[in-house]
Amino acid sequence: MKIPLACFLLLFTQVLSQDPEVTERYKKFITQHIKAKMNEHICDSEIQIRGITQTNSNLCKPMNTFIQTTTKYVKAICGQAGEPDGEMTLSLQPFPVVVCKLKNEGARSPHCQYRGRAVTRRIAIRCEQGFPVHYDKGVVVLENGVPV
Repeated sequence: MKIPLACFLLLFTQVLSQDPEVTERYKKFITQHIKAKMNEHICDSEIQIRGITQTNSNLCKPMNTFIQTTTKYVKAICGQAGEPDGEMTLSLQPFPVVVCKLKNEGARSPHCQYRGRAVTRRIAIRCEQGFPVHYDKGVVVLENGVPV
């Protein structure tokens, strides 16, 4: 297969320009927040399998949110599927998410126990170089003053 030189150079330039630190933050974002087939009943096991804890400790993370979609759709928020919201980017469309809240405050991994809740929210993320690197929050979508 022949690749035109211009396309090859463009692809090569994108790979070289990608900051390794951004790549690592993007990978961590995926680990902590993306699972298409997540549900509210598997918070404990999913958080343990993925090794999600408070940063630089083995304390259980007080809350973690999983976006029920693929990386393709979340990455698109950093482009045409999102709008600026301060330092964050807000998804134009709502996503199904599972919010896992810690039940046993102060617990240490692997003894974290979570209560999961499935909701639909627009999501606010921080993007760097076109990649999502931080989940900020879910934003309630209202229609006629009623959450949907």
